[in-house]
Amino acid sequence: MRQDGKCEQQQAHKSATPSAVSTDGSLPTANLFRRRVTVALGLSPLLPSAAMAASHTHTTPAKSAAHSLQSNTHSSQLHSPAVLRNAAPPPPLVMLDPGHGGKDPGAIGYSGTYEKHVAEAAAEELRRQLLASGRYRVALTRASDRFIPLEGRVEMAQAHKASLFISMHADALHDSSVRGASVYTLSGAASDSQTASLAQTENSADSFGGPHVHATSPAVQQILASLVTEETRRGSAHLANEVVSSFQSRISLLSHPHRHAAFVVLKAADIPSVLVEMGFMSNHADEVALRQAGHRAMVAGAMRDAVDRYFSTFHV
Repeated sequence: MRQDGKCEQQQAHKSATPSAVSTDGSLPTANLFRRRVTVALGLSPLLPSAAMAASHTHTTPAKSAAHSLQSNTHSSQLHSPAVLRNAAPPPPLVMLDPGHGGKDPGAIGYSGTYEKHVAEAAAEELRRQLLASGRYRVALTRASDRFIPLEGRVEMAQAHKASLFISMHADALHDSSVRGASVYTLSGAASDSQTASLAQTENSADSFGGPHVHATSPAVQQILASLVTEETRRGSAHLANEVVSSFQSRISLLSHPHRHAAFVVLKAADIPSVLVEMGFMSNHADEVALRQAGHRAMVAGAMRDAVDRYFSTFHV
């Protein structure tokens, strides 16, 4: 009886102390439990800090939940973008308009020089000098040999919200002895017969555009000229005077070099605009000078100085 009881106790002790591997090769239940505990303890550093704190402090579940909500709200809070106060406005934009282009050659000089090529080269030089000053943005109505209607040139200046519009030319006159630079602003009536003839020639440039481009009639030109604001007129006159002043010590000028007529390309109502004749291709001396890069650089330098003075002294 005692032996049977002792055997039962030994059998019970053996069943309570399992071997390392069971008969079917699987981990025994006790070892599996120990492994789960070990894994859980090994992962404890990755548990949320709020849960760990709750196990070691007397914080109530409600306070713990409030703390977690506050932390999440703080981490996801959006901040308003910084506002730059008193930021400087962008530099003024100067629109340069090389006259003619494409199938419209403009005036042709004694030696076969095309006005469109001279105008483009001079405008590119002025663009370079204006940009080098760091004071302006500059755009060109054309940077290649292509035809642009007069209305299209004005529309470009308006689309760019230009502060100034400068059209650059070297036209021809019937009198080949006339030479020198001149500057023109918009007016319903021409200041003299020579300027009236020049404006008529310039306004006929659209005829190169074919039947889909219609030149503006003289009557409509006068109406358009009357729509230009007084402030724009004052700005145009001020810029013209500055160009004449800059040219005087460097470049030959016509007598009474500031003139006016109904030039279609100058009709932007809200942009001070001038047309600069850098010389005349009909005059041999002017043509020779305008073919030289050094002379064009001098013309551009004088015009750059005029633009500088315009912005430093004229306020609309």
